[in-house]
Amino acid sequence: MKTLTVSVVTPDGPVLEESYDMVSVRAEGGELGILPGHIPLVAPLTISAVRLKKQGNTDYVAVSGGFLEVRPDKVTILAQAAENPSDIDVDRAEAAKQRAEERLNETKSEEIDFTRAKSALQRATNRLEVANNK
Repeated sequence: MKTLTVSVVTPDGPVLEESYDMVSVRAEGGELGILPGHIPLVAPLTISAVRLKKQGNTDYVAVSGGFLEVRPDKVTILAQAAENPSDIDVDRAEAAKQRAEERLNETKSEEIDFTRAKSALQRATNRLEVANNK
């Protein structure tokens, strides 16, 4: 069976490089499923979990935006940040989620950047979901 080589890279270095049967990602335009032989494609990614399928098993990687490049035999994800489930500090992610929720609930303060707080909440929630899918 044909496979795809999947590389997940951040500014801090590589996070993953392995072969998979299928890749599912959430791009800004919607959900994408990529199989070997897919047409070339470049798409911006949202804060989400990348699902990597191999022989009936699914692996997850939390990404915080970035870009996806697809070639017929290779998928490269250039992410602003990416973490494997085993690398996620759940306590830290819970604390970040709680801080973001508190900021979003502070409607009286003009100093709160709601867009930034909403992104922080999305990142923390995504990390927790990926950590729980180990």
